[in-house]
Amino acid sequence: MILIIATTNRKQSKTYNLALYYQDLLVELGVESDILTLENLPVDFAFSALYENNGKNEAFNVLREKFEQASKYVYIIPEYNGSFPGVLKTFIDGLGWPSPLKNKKAALVGISDGSLGGAHALSHFTDILHYLHCNVLSLQVRIPYMKKNYIEHQIQDEFIDKLMHEQAEALIDF
Repeated sequence: MILIIATTNRKQSKTYNLALYYQDLLVELGVESDILTLENLPVDFAFSALYENNGKNEAFNVLREKFEQASKYVYIIPEYNGSFPGVLKTFIDGLGWPSPLKNKKAALVGISDGSLGGAHALSHFTDILHYLHCNVLSLQVRIPYMKKNYIEHQIQDEFIDKLMHEQAEALIDF
């Protein structure tokens, strides 16, 4: 099963909406998927689920179990302050060590309202995934200018839409 991760805890985010779009792509391709949104993280998880508290926060454990059951991941990553959301790094840290990402596979989609489409965020997060021995699909999609390129559950730019489809197909075969 492929798990699509909306990597921000911001309520009603574009990230979650794009995760729904990606899930529709996978349905078209006949592949089972689910969405995990970091919006559902327990408010106190940074203090109650990490380090010496690993495994002690039941609400976080439910999300961790859902995460660990997947064999492949799609990370929808918004660019925050030139990188990815801090809550994503905290979530990864809460998964424990050794990382459940070891030898798993991931595809990355970057989004931003600026011109780079989350390029810095994807670069930074790729480094972390490599450190955790997660295999990252080389075809990474960047969606710049989200306000004009993603409207009403549709990608407006034909080239970006084509890349999204190609990435989903490549992830299935990865």
